[in-house]
Amino acid sequence: MELTLWMQWYQLILEDLGFKKEDDELSAETLNNIIDDYGVITPQDIDIKDKVIVFGAGPSLKPNLADLKHVDLDEFTLIAADGATTALLEEDIMPDIIVTDLDGRMNDIINANQKGSLLVVHAHGNNREQVEKYTPQLVNVLGTTQSRPLANVYNFGGFTDGDRCVFLAIALGARFIVLSGMDFGKTVTHYSRPDQEDGPADQVKVKKLKWAKKLVEWAANNSDTEFLNISSGEQVKGVLNVNYEYLNRI
Repeated sequence: MELTLWMQWYQLILEDLGFKKEDDELSAETLNNIIDDYGVITPQDIDIKDKVIVFGAGPSLKPNLADLKHVDLDEFTLIAADGATTALLEEDIMPDIIVTDLDGRMNDIINANQKGSLLVVHAHGNNREQVEKYTPQLVNVLGTTQSRPLANVYNFGGFTDGDRCVFLAIALGARFIVLSGMDFGKTVTHYSRPDQEDGPADQVKVKKLKWAKKLVEWAANNSDTEFLNISSGEQVKGVLNVNYEYLNRI
């Protein structure tokens, strides 16, 4: 997504959720300074395959992972949205890339990072403390923001971890994006919120998921990337729902 267009989306999201741009910018500056000291990777350092699976932390995730055991995952770049990392590790699947604002199960995210997963760390107004605490422990970090980009912090578009995975994949040249565990419903799993049981999303989370769905639908209908969906949540406009068997044929 062009930065100027994203900024229009961003302003609407700030107004809807009552967030402050200044808080996002301060957190982004903190991340920028930390990864400048500890080392940084750039988008040019990341090679992905033509086919990508984006894993969200929705209720469909675990059933999807059971089905994906019948798919040759080596044909795909696997991108996990934050807490979805835990579910993948439980199935002995190592994500290639983790997109995180550092509120998933951090022991799992750090473990995956140490074993080779690239980390796309996102700074926003509510996670400055986590950025300061965890970023120095990580390697192979690409920084992102939802506000203005900085020298070491990029903005590919996207608001939640899941839809940022999508915009990252598009920016890196994915030809196919498969959505898994991307339900956009009103149920939050313990993968998304590690300190909670599975249950109804709160009002803020519901709003975030609505924006995530809108953004994924925009991406599906305004890019050259073909989208497929194996999640069983809400229908995503412009995205073809398929079963896992279809993935072996693309």
